[in-house]
Amino acid sequence: MHEMEKITSTQNPKVKRLASLQQKSAERRREGVFVVEGRRELEHCIEAGYEVESIFVCSDIVPDNLPPAAQTYDVSTRVYERIAYRGSTEGIVAIVYAKQLTLNDLKIGDKPFVVVLESVEKPGNLGAVLRSADAAGVDAVIVCDPLTDLYNPNLIRSSIGAIFTVPCVACTSEECIRFLKERGIQILTAQLQDSRLYYDVDMRRPTAIVMGTEATGLTQQWRLAADAHIRIPMLGRLDSLNVSVSAAVLMYEAVRQRV
Repeated sequence: MHEMEKITSTQNPKVKRLASLQQKSAERRREGVFVVEGRRELEHCIEAGYEVESIFVCSDIVPDNLPPAAQTYDVSTRVYERIAYRGSTEGIVAIVYAKQLTLNDLKIGDKPFVVVLESVEKPGNLGAVLRSADAAGVDAVIVCDPLTDLYNPNLIRSSIGAIFTVPCVACTSEECIRFLKERGIQILTAQLQDSRLYYDVDMRRPTAIVMGTEATGLTQQWRLAADAHIRIPMLGRLDSLNVSVSAAVLMYEAVRQRV
């Protein structure tokens, strides 16, 4: 392995900065960077055109074929255990420069299929939706009025890098509704009230599936903006699926119709 600065103390300022970026969204926004843990996730990140600021590697774990970075540090096993959230990350944690995509940056085809999430709160749920969106070939995931930032480490981990493979944009609900209407994309809101079974709705045309939080569902502005309300049949005693599970069911109905 080529010569790198060695870090053996958890009190090192670079390690403290990394920990702060992992834990605080305000620090990530202020510096315009975020943290990626794991070789697979970092490779997806670089393939998506992100620039790596610095890489922290544990030379006892990582092989000698590192991605390019402005700075690379060799950390001891003790330091790596301090900065790594999980043990199976191949000994790599990186700081990466953020990119803020907007709705105008989205490149969607003639018959796009888009997933919209309103006020998603749990990073793990959003990460799981992104994994399904990648598998289903979704054109974009739009997060409206988010309660978590798109570079939350838990989101990146739970998406196993899909945050980098699926175009993902944060905006207000008003902006998103205007964007969809201007492009003639039908809005299908997932809700139990006044709705049709999801498989009775044509998803072969340009379509956006919109989902709200598990606790409160969608706000009234989305219900009013919808071209149709759809629901997944509930045959048990409960009336709710996890949002990521519901999203996957609806995504694959669109895949089924479009194949």
